[in-house]
Amino acid sequence: MTALTLAAAQSLSIAGDLPANIERHLAFMRAAAEHGVELLVFAELSLTGYEPSLAAGLAIAPDDPVLLPLREMARELRLTAVVGMPIRLAPEAGVLIGALVLAADGSVAVYTKQHLHPGEELAFVPGQGGAVLEWGRDRIALAVCADFAHASHPRLAAEAGATVYAAGVLISEGGYATDSALLQGYAAEHGLVVLMANHGGPSGGYVCAGRSAIWTADGGLLAAAPGAGDALVIARREDGQWAGQVVAV
Repeated sequence: MTALTLAAAQSLSIAGDLPANIERHLAFMRAAAEHGVELLVFAELSLTGYEPSLAAGLAIAPDDPVLLPLREMARELRLTAVVGMPIRLAPEAGVLIGALVLAADGSVAVYTKQHLHPGEELAFVPGQGGAVLEWGRDRIALAVCADFAHASHPRLAAEAGATVYAAGVLISEGGYATDSALLQGYAAEHGLVVLMANHGGPSGGYVCAGRSAIWTADGGLLAAAPGAGDALVIARREDGQWAGQVVAV
């Protein structure tokens, strides 16, 4: 089995401050590359913070030049980053909660949140998901937060041949026990490595729990951030064996 290194980027987002958040994402990408990370997944709406009231004014097209520093860094580091951003696929279209795959080859792929959380329909429209990422012998399925609350979502990912289920989320202190148990259960039920990247600090009025985590395909906890704050949660597979690591950023 080929080597693979994945990481959840648990960062703090400044509400609506895209330039500052891009700089923080660049720092995370550099730190991840130092640890050999190949795929780095950020939280839901990581580039703007989870700010539905600001989303319409911040939404961009996936190929917007504002993302060039991130795309160039991904290419330079040979690292693929999945970043959270409100997007529009056409000028007059509704706003989607996007997870943009900024690939190591310079390309951009789009995943859009399929299942909105109650209340999000006031600011967003449901998305269509996105293709599973082909990654050597692995297949990586993406999710954004409430997507995983629907058991059909990880099940369909597994049926599509996914070996990894990677979710960018916003999970509060109050919801963490339930949501982390769901993700851990999916790992065991479907034989998936499950990665969960949460916000590292408050966003959108929520007290986010942090505690980003990665579970192995038998449901065992491989690594988790101890709480809130900036951190990389890394999973590394060598010779078929997984090892976890948490690094402060």
